[in-house]
Amino acid sequence: MIKHELIAKINDAVGRFAVIFSIFTLLVSAGCATLMSSVTAGLTENLANAILDNADLVMVRDGAPAYLILIDGLVAQSPDNVNLLSQAAMLNSVYAATFVEDEKRNQALQSKALDFASRATCRGIDDGCEFRTRPYPEFERWLAGLDGKQVPLLYRLGGTWAGWIQAHGDDFVAIAELGRVKALMSRVIELDEGFDHGGAHLYMGVFETILPPGLGGKPEVGRKHFERAVELSGGRNMLTKVMFAEQYARLVFDRELHDRLLQEVLATDPVEPGLTLINVVAQERAATLLESADAYF
Repeated sequence: MIKHELIAKINDAVGRFAVIFSIFTLLVSAGCATLMSSVTAGLTENLANAILDNADLVMVRDGAPAYLILIDGLVAQSPDNVNLLSQAAMLNSVYAATFVEDEKRNQALQSKALDFASRATCRGIDDGCEFRTRPYPEFERWLAGLDGKQVPLLYRLGGTWAGWIQAHGDDFVAIAELGRVKALMSRVIELDEGFDHGGAHLYMGVFETILPPGLGGKPEVGRKHFERAVELSGGRNMLTKVMFAEQYARLVFDRELHDRLLQEVLATDPVEPGLTLINVVAQERAATLLESADAYF
């Protein structure tokens, strides 16, 4: 019984997190990819930037499948291209987490995404082919041997891996892999904590507040990660405050902090180069959380 309750709590929290956060972490990284040629690189970067700067979530939802098919086709043509594999992983993962409600289809897309990410890691990082299966002490030694050059690929792997875990949240074996994702994101913080506006800190903040203290959660550690993510983004990424409110303030029943963070989000202009889309989504979530605050607290 306890085992099933634990799975349910983790799946619910990671699920709420993935639907919003994956848009930010995965699409922002996608815009940084360098692809097969300058023409392809320019096209994909411009498309990614157009997505990030678009405030119309419906338009992004309707247009994403065509872009997804395009990237999958490029991978089929160049199956060993690390950047293409990494971007295909991210786009499949973000589309599944954000727009696909059917459980089996979501799982299939997330498995496909993790396969792409695994292939990219295998080809792009030394000794990176068995990161999921090697004994945990060896996994930690592998992470310790990486340097700053591997941060973009490592971070994208972590985001895709988290999406796969969320999609398989009823599988305790999948949940058990969360420890490796946490170790991976911790290493990203050690190497370059400012990458993607402090996104690794935001991940760690969520990971540490998925569960209450009695079940192993560390809310005060999570709070420090949230605060650092807000600081590193300069307040430009509104999702940091939304997740801070939803994951930490609600967990510890801090209504004052909860409402202040969300009101700050709603009072801020969402237009910000590279962050407009996620800021619009964050504002929608902030409004929903404030509406339900009286019932929750």
